[in-house]
Amino acid sequence: MSSRSSAVGKARSTGRAEPLPIEIWVLVGGAFVIAIGFGLVAPVLPQFARSFGVGVAAASAIVSAFALMRLLFAPVSGRLVQKLGERSVYLGGLLIVAVSTGASALAQSYWQLMVLRSLGGIGSTMFTVSSLALVIRMSPAAARGRVSGLWSTSFLIGSVSGPLVGGVLSGLGLRMPFVIYAVALLAVTVAVYLALRNSQLAAPEPVGGVRMMSFGEAWARPEYRAVLWSNFANGAAVFGVRMALVPLLVVEVLHQTPSMAGVALTVFAAGNVAVLFLAGRYSDRWGRKPFLIVGSLVCALGTAGLGISDTLPWLLITSFVAGLGAGMFTPTQQAAVADIIGPNARGGPVLAGFQMAADLGTVLGPVAVGALAQQASYGLALAVTGALLAVAALGWAVVPEPLRKREEPVGKGADEAGAECEHLCGPDGADHQLRARDVQVEHAVNDAAGAPVADSPVPVEPVVGEGAGETGQGAAAAEVNTEPTSRNSIAR
Repeated sequence: MSSRSSAVGKARSTGRAEPLPIEIWVLVGGAFVIAIGFGLVAPVLPQFARSFGVGVAAASAIVSAFALMRLLFAPVSGRLVQKLGERSVYLGGLLIVAVSTGASALAQSYWQLMVLRSLGGIGSTMFTVSSLALVIRMSPAAARGRVSGLWSTSFLIGSVSGPLVGGVLSGLGLRMPFVIYAVALLAVTVAVYLALRNSQLAAPEPVGGVRMMSFGEAWARPEYRAVLWSNFANGAAVFGVRMALVPLLVVEVLHQTPSMAGVALTVFAAGNVAVLFLAGRYSDRWGRKPFLIVGSLVCALGTAGLGISDTLPWLLITSFVAGLGAGMFTPTQQAAVADIIGPNARGGPVLAGFQMAADLGTVLGPVAVGALAQQASYGLALAVTGALLAVAALGWAVVPEPLRKREEPVGKGADEAGAECEHLCGPDGADHQLRARDVQVEHAVNDAAGAPVADSPVPVEPVVGEGAGETGQGAAAAEVNTEPTSRNSIAR
């Protein structure tokens, strides 16, 4: 048995959580630093755009331009990941965002800023798709929610600090946060390169060695359609409208300083951090749907409440409530996508579709809701945004649970059996397990009769590090049995 398997078995026998690979912690640290840098820019970006003499809708379009390029370039990013590997695409994306962000500090017109932020969107989708693919592939099957929560928590902890520091730095000028963010991205690029360059776990898998899940295959599942709409609403409300309108609401309606816009974004992020890790962890036990439904409704309530804010304390309270809701459904969405793909399939098109849904919301949300705020009111605009989240909650209420429970094999604990079966069989493991049982019974009967064994309809993997003879079947059975010991145990 490998050292990794020994560590997993020891963790399960003692009731402790399974230790996570060091590569995941590297990505978690990178997400933390990136979030701090992004938080520096977020509070000042709308005001920076307005400094070129444009209106609210045009200032919001700067946010949409970044997301639009993420949306358009997502399919290309997926193909680059397959061709070049996650590590190369991740590092290249970071470099593109670093250079474009640093150049944004030198922008002399609105259209220069628009072009540079658009280039940043290309780099952003490159490192987003590649890092999400790495996190899903390297996560233990029974800890997807925990890993998603940890990864998102690190990003949100950085977001807690980033907007607050960014608001303070706005006193040094609207350009300085862009410079600091560019330097932070360069530092992350160097750190990730040094940490992952010799990693076997992060190394690209052979293209022909794993099954490819197509977008159409995922689309056939109602859970995937629900997560696409949910992520669209998430992109519109959390990444689009919140980043584009809340700073303007603070400055132009409540007549506060730009630093207070950073405080409002920080309070939202603090609400995320309060529940985000726990939501991801407990969704591994209780299922994804409770957190997706309740979280969407809570975020909808807080978002609509922002629109009727007439004092700063009320704005901060509703920001915190919206953050609590987003913290409940954000990591659970990512874990649901991982459930749909499974650990034994490469889901580049599925991940690209998931990201594109959020980017589409981020593109359309600020422009449409910003125009509504300019023509009507901030209250109506944010109420419409909250309604999108409420519809997402309704969608999750009527689809199956993405996290499927497995039948417990004889001689194994429930948690270990479910996790191992899901790891071996993927998202459709229940049917796969039944087929494997039938094949194993047929093998046993034919073995006893001395008859040749028919070809198995279940994919057979070569034994690595564990001899088939360890199953106690004898030499003849060992020749026939080419499935790993763990899968044979499950089939029995």
